[in-house]
Amino acid sequence: MAAMTKKLRPASSWRRKLFMASFLLPTFVLFSVFTIYPLLRGLYLSFFDWSGGSETMSFIGMDNYKELFTDPIIPTAIANDYFLIFWKVILILLFAVFFAVALTRLKLKEYGFYRVVFFLPNIISVVVIGVLWSFIYNPSLGFLNAFLSLFTDTPVTTNWLGSAGSAIWSLLPPSVWAGIGFYMLLIIASILAIPSSLYEAASIDGAGEWKQFTTITMPLIWEQFKTSVIHITITTLNGSFIIVKLMTEGGPDNQTQVLGYYLYQMGFKQFHMSYGATIGVLILILSLLTTLILQRILHRETIEM
Repeated sequence: MAAMTKKLRPASSWRRKLFMASFLLPTFVLFSVFTIYPLLRGLYLSFFDWSGGSETMSFIGMDNYKELFTDPIIPTAIANDYFLIFWKVILILLFAVFFAVALTRLKLKEYGFYRVVFFLPNIISVVVIGVLWSFIYNPSLGFLNAFLSLFTDTPVTTNWLGSAGSAIWSLLPPSVWAGIGFYMLLIIASILAIPSSLYEAASIDGAGEWKQFTTITMPLIWEQFKTSVIHITITTLNGSFIIVKLMTEGGPDNQTQVLGYYLYQMGFKQFHMSYGATIGVLILILSLLTTLILQRILHRETIEM
């Protein structure tokens, strides 16, 4: 009987591995087709001169990378990307944590209603958000100038998206507004997983709401908080071009230019596809480096020290 069990074990183990592979293989194929292959293809194209519309490709080695390091727009685009990352991380998570704690700790009757209201911007298309905020910032008919005009003797006609000083700051409100609800729900899920007995014990010991937040809530949701920081960073580096395209198109005078939109301009407007691929490689490198640095900074043991 023991010998028969030993013979069955390898077959059972093989079937288990085959069962797991049957679920993993389709995902791996899709990931390879839509992620790994484009990355490798982009890296390959960065060593060629290719317009994207012809089959002729000329090998030019590192020339695209030399152009990248001498391009005056690249430093501005990188600075704008990290400007957006810095303020989006601070503002989105500040509001997300505040609303998540308020909705879970205060036990409001309208809990479900507020969750829907805060999550609504995540349901709306980014295109709709961009167009909506473009109307808000409109210098002649926009709500913002009309509101400010109530407090002045003369009508306010500030061109928020056309001024070098205000354009990049004007991209923050729609970006932050569109992201609060999603991260709020993630943090709410983490808070609800915390045993209520911990709060009850802290309350008996005389700990107030702020003390409970700093000693119980934040330490126990830290992993979700760290994941949210990294996710905001990656999505901003790779996806901020959408809001830029809709609202400013990189202007005025490239003051709101970001790497993603600059890649789009080079590849699909100026038909310099190989240079666009080189910018894509730069975005990949910055994403990896920034993620590694953030993981090191936000490591729980590092924070506790």
